[in-house]
Amino acid sequence: MRKIIFTVAALSLLTILLSLTFKKKEKETLVLIKTSYGNIKIKLYNETPKHRDNFIKLVQESYYNGTLFHRVINGFMIQGGDPDSKTAKPGQMLGNGGPGYTVPAEFDTTLYHKKGALAAARLGDNMNPQKESSGSQFYIVQGKTYKNEDLDMLEKRMKIHFSAAQRKMYTTVGGTPMLDQNYTVFGEVIEGLDVIDKIAAVKTAPGDRPLEDIKMEITIVKK
Repeated sequence: MRKIIFTVAALSLLTILLSLTFKKKEKETLVLIKTSYGNIKIKLYNETPKHRDNFIKLVQESYYNGTLFHRVINGFMIQGGDPDSKTAKPGQMLGNGGPGYTVPAEFDTTLYHKKGALAAARLGDNMNPQKESSGSQFYIVQGKTYKNEDLDMLEKRMKIHFSAAQRKMYTTVGGTPMLDQNYTVFGEVIEGLDVIDKIAAVKTAPGDRPLEDIKMEITIVKK
């Protein structure tokens, strides 16, 4: 009887171990941003579920279609997602629009502001000490490359640690390390980094709005 009980228990444990071993990894959602400068394909991180689910919801509602990349800074980032930009007149200041709610910050030390990172815009710390994200506005990092000495100084000033992977990325491909752990990163570009460079290079007016309207359309795509 003892042998039978042990065998059943062993089989039960084996079943659990096998289910954990072969459990399918949660699929990542891919989105496509279409612009007149080309397309940008992005994967959304499962490590930031609140931001992922909110972004998917807005995309499914066609919330972003017709909005502009309303703030562009060459060597830094391109920003969009303001619903007011759909009907904005030339020269109109943008950046205050949204769905009427914020998203709680989701900081993860493994997700950082490398070139191509998708992150949530937000109000400054003085008005937003919890660093909650805008309900709809986002930016895509262009950034620049840094020397290790620069990263050393940033570590001391920001009181954070850059991993070996981060340092390699920031010193070779580039990014905006000064934003790490201050703005939620919730995705990354997997195709179309050159499109970011093209958009970042356009001429802008005071306030960093492109002189030419750059509209977007965002859809969910399958792998």
